[in-house]
Amino acid sequence: MNYFVHQSSFADEGCQVGEGTKIWHFSHVMSGAVIGSNCIIGQNVVVSSKVILGNNVRVQNNVSIYEGVICEDDVFLGPGMVLTNVINPRSAISRKHEFKNTLIRKGASIGANATIVCGNEIGTYAFIGAGAVVTKPVKAYALIVGNPGRQTGWISESGHKLKFDSYNNATCKESGQEYVLENNNVKRVK
Repeated sequence: MNYFVHQSSFADEGCQVGEGTKIWHFSHVMSGAVIGSNCIIGQNVVVSSKVILGNNVRVQNNVSIYEGVICEDDVFLGPGMVLTNVINPRSAISRKHEFKNTLIRKGASIGANATIVCGNEIGTYAFIGAGAVVTKPVKAYALIVGNPGRQTGWISESGHKLKFDSYNNATCKESGQEYVLENNNVKRVK
């Protein structure tokens, strides 16, 4: 075994876990789940069957990741954030055939206690603020806050708010990486 599972946690037979991944206290990775390399699964986390987590994904404490969720590489899921998989759940009605997929693209960050309503895509390097409720798709590099979640700006790959000039260009204050705003979409300048 080339990954770590704390003695209080379970990685069921039939799950796939990549090299260097660490699964911490009181967590459960179910059969059929796929977790990439060098991931951190915090305390009290559930990774359900048919979930896919890419490489270098960070899942903080008290997060349940349900069937239908795919996280690409370098995704951050903050403490206590919520992912759903049914739009209108009812205890007395089985709706497993109505699960909706949620795709979280490379480098996106979801803040503590945020909620992502199922069936939405979170764009590359998007940043969902703590406590936000996402009810619709989120563009790449978008900064989303509030309930319901609304876009208040754009954010760099390093996590800094971008300030665009009159030519629709911006530079990340930490990395120096340049970005351009075209047709209400942000792209990194290569």
